[in-house]
Formats: sequence, structure tokens, C-alpha cells
Amino acid sequence: MYRSHNCGALRASDSNKEVTLAGWVQKTRDKGFMIWVDLRDRYGITQLIFDANRTSPKVFEKAKTLGREFVVQVKGTVIERESKNPNMPTGDIEILVTELNVLNTALTPPFTIEDETDGGEDIRMKFRYLDIRRNPVKNNLLFRHKVAQEVRNYLSAQDFCEVETPYLIKSTPEGARDFVVPSRMNEGQFYALPQSPQTFKQLLMVGGMDKYFQIVKCFRDEDLRADRQPEFTQIDCEMAFVEQEDILDTFEGLTRHLLKEIKGIEVDKFPRMTYDHAMKTYGNDKPDIRFGMEFGELNDVAQHKEFAVFNAAELVVGIAVPGAASYTRKEIDNLIDWVKRPQIGASGMVYCKYEADGSLKSSVDKFYDQDDLANWAKATNANPGDLILVLSGPAHKTRTQLSALRMEVATRLGLRKSDEFAPLWVVDFPLLEWDEESARFHAMHHPFTSPKPEDMHLLDTDPGKVRANAYDMVLNGNEIGGGSIRIHDKETQKLMFQHLGFSDEEAKAQFGFLMDAFQYGAPPHGGLAFGLDRLVSILGGQETIRDFIAFPKNNSGRDVMIDAPAAIDNKQLEELSIKLDLK
Repeated sequence: MYRSHNCGALRASDSNKEVTLAGWVQKTRDKGFMIWVDLRDRYGITQLIFDANRTSPKVFEKAKTLGREFVVQVKGTVIERESKNPNMPTGDIEILVTELNVLNTALTPPFTIEDETDGGEDIRMKFRYLDIRRNPVKNNLLFRHKVAQEVRNYLSAQDFCEVETPYLIKSTPEGARDFVVPSRMNEGQFYALPQSPQTFKQLLMVGGMDKYFQIVKCFRDEDLRADRQPEFTQIDCEMAFVEQEDILDTFEGLTRHLLKEIKGIEVDKFPRMTYDHAMKTYGNDKPDIRFGMEFGELNDVAQHKEFAVFNAAELVVGIAVPGAASYTRKEIDNLIDWVKRPQIGASGMVYCKYEADGSLKSSVDKFYDQDDLANWAKATNANPGDLILVLSGPAHKTRTQLSALRMEVATRLGLRKSDEFAPLWVVDFPLLEWDEESARFHAMHHPFTSPKPEDMHLLDTDPGKVRANAYDMVLNGNEIGGGSIRIHDKETQKLMFQHLGFSDEEAKAQFGFLMDAFQYGAPPHGGLAFGLDRLVSILGGQETIRDFIAFPKNNSGRDVMIDAPAAIDNKQLEELSIKLDLK
């Protein structure tokens, strides 16, 4: 038996017990006649004591050779510490060691294994197995485990069945780029890794498994950001014999359960917002509603006043920043420089201070009087003491820019509090979106999303106005899940493929198996998928999903620890009938 207890278990009530512990050496303190060693494992730290008067000379001399991160096993007696440490759960006791066994020596780590480490992100990614020994990373992984367990508990209690679906599937043209896998046994042919188990979970509904879920790896070969990885994990769900309201209620319940069990927070019924309202009021389809600063459109009160910039704009729109009228010119200039960055792309920004005495002073006073500016304040719901920020230009682009500015200002003001949670549903998404490059419509969600029945007649005349039976769960300005009611009859699915530019032959080649299945009695069905990585990071009070993934990739999609992706040898390429021309 390597250990009778873990390093976080022992307390004063265990005094005089003979115990066996094993773990890693966190640090040593050698006072000549006395050596203290902090022994660490996943559960905590226990202090060991080697006393020249009470420990055998052989064990005492061996203790002098211990280095950081050595793996050791000790036997000894639990005794009360003379200098107690109230900051440690085991701080009332220490182990008077009688036996010491070095299980493995260790090189000196390239960074300190401490909560506050001296290692930068690159070096910690390269030695991720060492980074996992640190409490912040270890605790994030334990937190992820707890969230996953609560998901399984909740869905299982709701009669959902966890079913595994294949990882080697067929490549499809919709969505992001696939990762492809060559088949040795089928020369010149390829599998794809799934971007989601979408078609399989629909087939499970045809098969009568009316409540399915899976915590599943998915893969997308796309450009990365802090909240994106080439492989990610979904809580994938589907239900049969349901309408949209059934699905919203079920997964609102799941989210409420997680907030209560994980964070101890009670949340009332989630607000709902249409896609059109979200875009008009917040400039994006995943608004953070923990704070206000809703958009106020100013075309009617800001145009035709001899200010050419506004007069030439398709949209003039502003927000009122609470309490920011006290901003200095330097602080405002900093915001102007921020919106001019290439990532935002605004050509400039107009501002107006709504002073505490009720007066208004703007950067364009030459063109606007107090009555005009009072109309700005009214349109943006500004109060005395607020700062009104205004952007103008093409409607969609300007809303996107102001949305980014709203989030940046909220961050600077401390309004995006990680311990506050504001979930909502965004509903009534467009079914299709126009792509200028390919000059055709694409499915905004995926080709199996059902149009709203009342909009079906618009498919032939005005497809861009057709709304989908689709919905997103938004939490603190992040989309954590999305889904839709699916098309469940062959004719509607065929019509959808036609509007997406598929010929009958292409549709059959790509999705014939699903169309065939629909002929054997497909029930009405729908579902959604949560992004587990993102959900866990938000519940954990952070926005970078890498912190909650055991072995993440970097921003180039590389695993710098194992050096992947990597070339493979020519023999493997020959077996796969692949010839590389890298010229």
C-alpha cells in the first residue's frame, strides 16, 4: 500500500496515528538538526518533519538529499505542530517520519510549481504535465469534472440516454472545414472527424431513442481564438415529440440546476429576446445583459444638422456610459484610439458629456445646441453624470463596432463581474444568410433547421426574411449553446437543400442516408448542444477555455508539448496512397 491517507486528509483528531503518505516534494527547509518537507498530492499538502533526535540517522541523511518534485513515500506518526498554519487544512499537524522511500528523483522544474508561478504561458504549455500539478490548473480540471457530473445527473434524471456516435464519418460541405482522415483499406477515400454528431442524433430519433445526450469531442479546422480549439467538447442533446418550448424549458432547467449546484445561485425564468431585437439593441446576437448601455439610434435627432459625417451615414447610434461624464480628455482620446484600431475599424467617435448640473457638452458643439443634445440623451436613456458615445457609418458594421465598444467600456468600469450570471434565450434567428463570396444563401445554423411554419411562403419570394425555429442560450455575453427544431419530413428537407444550392444528386450523395431514414417514420424532433469548454470557463469566472482543458492547443492549433501536428514517414504515406508535393 503506497499510502493510507492522502496529503489533504489528516487533522488534529488523527494525532498519534501511524500513517503512510506518498506524493511530490513541494519544498524543503533544512535547519541542520531539523528538516521540514512539504509533501503534495492532488488533495493538499502535509508537512513532514525529520528530527535528528527522533529520526534514525539513515532516514535523516536521506532526507537531506530530497529535491523539488521528488516522488516519495513516507511512514510516520501524526503529531501536533508547534507552529500551526491556519491557512492550510492540515496546518495543525505534521508527520514525524520514521521511514522514507524515494520512489523517483526529478529534474528541477523549468518553473515553480506554485499558485503564483514564474512560468510564462508558452513554457507552461510545453510542460503541461507539470502545470497540472499547480492548484489553479488542477482545480479547474476538478471543476470541469464536477460540471460534467452534474450534467449527467440532471439529464439522466430527465430520462435522457447517453449514446456514443462515430468519430469517423463522412465529410460534408456545410459549416467549417473538416479534419480529414485517409482510409488505408479504401484507397483514395477519406473519413472526416465530426464537427458535431448532428445527423447521427437525428437518426437516433428515427430509431426511437427519444431523449439522447452525449458529452462528445467535436473537431473544426478553423482559425483559433482564446475561446476556440480545433477539438472541443459539446453537451450534445436531442429530443423527439417536442416543440421549441419543450426544449427551452428542459435546458433552461439544466442551466438553472448547474448554477444552483455549482455556484449556489438561484435564477428565475430566463428572459427571451428575438435575434432582431438583440442586433438592434446590442449590436450582436449574444448580448451581455448584466449591465445596461442599450443602443439608442440617433438618425432622427443627429442628421440634417450640417454635420456631414452624420448626414452621410446609414446609421448614427450611441450608448450612455453610466457615471463617465467625469472622464478626462485623455481617457476619452484613449477610447477614440481604441475604436480606431484595425480590429474595430471605426473612423472616429463623437462624445457628449451630460454634466451633473444637467448641461450637455459635446465634441461637436459647433453643429448641435442644447436641445439637440438633450434629444441624444433621451434616445440613449442617459442621466446626468453619464457620457454618451456615438458612432456612425454602415448600419451592420457600425452596430458591430459599438457592440465591441460597449463591452470594452463595461470591462473598464468593472461591470462584467465574473460572479454575476445573466442567462437569456435569443430566438427567431434567420434561417438563411447571404454569402457574397459564393453568391448564394447558406444555412445560418445547419441544413436541417426547420423554418417557422408561418414563414414558409417566403422561401421562394424572400428567403432572407424566413425565420428559423432556432435558439441560442447566452450567458454573460457568450453563446454557450444553440439548437433548433429539425426538419423531419423528406419533402421539406428536399426543398431546403434546393434553396441552399444543392442539386438533387448532390443532396443524395451527401445526405441520402438521412433522407432515406425520414421515409420510415421520423418523429418531430429538435435539440441543442452546449459548448462544455466555454460553459465551464464562464461558470469558473474566466473567459479562456484553455484554462479548463487538460492538454490544450495553442493559437496556431499546435500541441507544443508533444509537438503535433507532425510529419509522418514515407512508409505510412505509401500505405495511405498519399503523395506529397510540398514545392
